[in-house]
Amino acid sequence: MTGKPYPNPHPMTVAPLPRSSWLRPSLLWLLVLAPLAAMLERAGTIPAGFIFFCAALAIVPFAKLIVQGTEQVAAHTGATIGGLLNATFGNLPELIIAMAALRAGLLEMVRASIVGALLANLLVALGLSFFLGGLRHHSQEYNPNAVRTYSSTMVLAWISLALPSAFHRALETEPHLGVHDTLDLVVAVILLGLYGLFLLYSLRTHPETFSELNAPPSDEEAGGHPSLSRGILTLLVASLGAAWMSELLVGAAEQAGRSLGMSQMFMGVIVLALVGGAAESGSAIAMGRANRPDLSIGIALGSCVQIALFVAPILVLVAPVMGQPQFGLVFSQAEMWMLFGAVLLGATVTTTGHSTWFRGVQLLALYLIIAAILYLVPATTP
Repeated sequence: MTGKPYPNPHPMTVAPLPRSSWLRPSLLWLLVLAPLAAMLERAGTIPAGFIFFCAALAIVPFAKLIVQGTEQVAAHTGATIGGLLNATFGNLPELIIAMAALRAGLLEMVRASIVGALLANLLVALGLSFFLGGLRHHSQEYNPNAVRTYSSTMVLAWISLALPSAFHRALETEPHLGVHDTLDLVVAVILLGLYGLFLLYSLRTHPETFSELNAPPSDEEAGGHPSLSRGILTLLVASLGAAWMSELLVGAAEQAGRSLGMSQMFMGVIVLALVGGAAESGSAIAMGRANRPDLSIGIALGSCVQIALFVAPILVLVAPVMGQPQFGLVFSQAEMWMLFGAVLLGATVTTTGHSTWFRGVQLLALYLIIAAILYLVPATTP
């Protein structure tokens, strides 16, 4: 990492737009669905599926604004910090979704949303990034050292979630419930500590490990970069808007899932995860198409690391504060096997240092298989 800012990969997006451009179709038009979803939710007589649909679509323009804000901030901070910022703000809707579901007592949906967020980043965001980037640029080179660090951290994160889950299943009797709670707290604290050390390693002591290969030359001209304060303001406003719509999503998710014949696991792993992760997925895909694979991988895999090492343990710690029973790291065997397959395939595909469109197809194929299996799970299955 050189520490020099890199140019906006879409420089035309920051140029003043002619008045006629406001009349062109844009994803930002979907922002009108945000107040509509809120009004429908307050009405109390509208079917939950319609509210869910409106809130899901309303998150899309907020995700687009998060992408734009991240690009503006990253133009001043560099690829590593830019990827971290995108993962942080992009994961805010997922954290809000999980907390809202936790407050509603939907523990199965909370666990499913965590697994789904990891799968969406590992398989969908990275898969589409490789696929679309490979179609446009044939083959893309990136720093393999960064990927190895991300991959080894994800393997450790999977083990850290799988072992407590196995422990819970082995000791399900009433006398051992206190031991379960203690184990979850210990693992949560360790994972948070590991996340802090990961940040120290990537940003302070070994930033060269995450340096970007073939980074475009920096734009030294005055005014060559968008305003840093404007980028930060865009990130904050868009993240709050996405969090607001995520809150409405959870309120309608369970009833909408029942009306559509979908299980809680499918709603959490597939639907809520894709909607909540739209921000970082869209940003990762945009960077892949712009031939910035290092930044794309940093966004997708960095988001995975943050969910596993920060979001999941935070939920364990805040559940009692929210007046709920302690959130346990008790993932089902199916969830752990799905996540294991994604981590294994992701590590195999990415550690070579170059990507092609077919490697993206491999990641997407596994996701489609998982989605098909979960969709066929009966909605009445606990």
